[in-house]
Amino acid sequence: MDSAKRVMSGTWGEVWLDNEYVGECYGLQAKSSFEKEDVMMCGRMAVDKKIKSISNTGSLKMHKVSSRMAVAIGGAVQAGRDLRFTIISKLNDPDAYGAERVVLRNVSFDDLTLADWEVAVSGKVEAPFTFTDYEFLDVVRN
Repeated sequence: MDSAKRVMSGTWGEVWLDNEYVGECYGLQAKSSFEKEDVMMCGRMAVDKKIKSISNTGSLKMHKVSSRMAVAIGGAVQAGRDLRFTIISKLNDPDAYGAERVVLRNVSFDDLTLADWEVAVSGKVEAPFTFTDYEFLDVVRN
């Protein structure tokens, strides 16, 4: 890194939910957690580990400006349908070495906020989710 200006700022993040731009989004996190099992090896005292499965989770953070999530999943879940979505995240800070895009597939939201408000407080909604697949469409290299 040649300068602090190369650190990517979330100010330049963007999100699409099933190809629809989510302009009210102010944060997104997606991560993979690895379930490991112990592996003992002859002649070694240290226990090694082997990954046996991956759990993908995330959270979409939005300013409350519409009923987007209620419309997207509310009625379907009540009817017993398990809807799945695709999320695309893009981080494109103009001072960075490039842009990063990742697509999250088979996204399943974990809950639906029906109401959450307070006097003199700007409305926010957090939508946690799981997903089964991801792919980097663009990566940043310096």
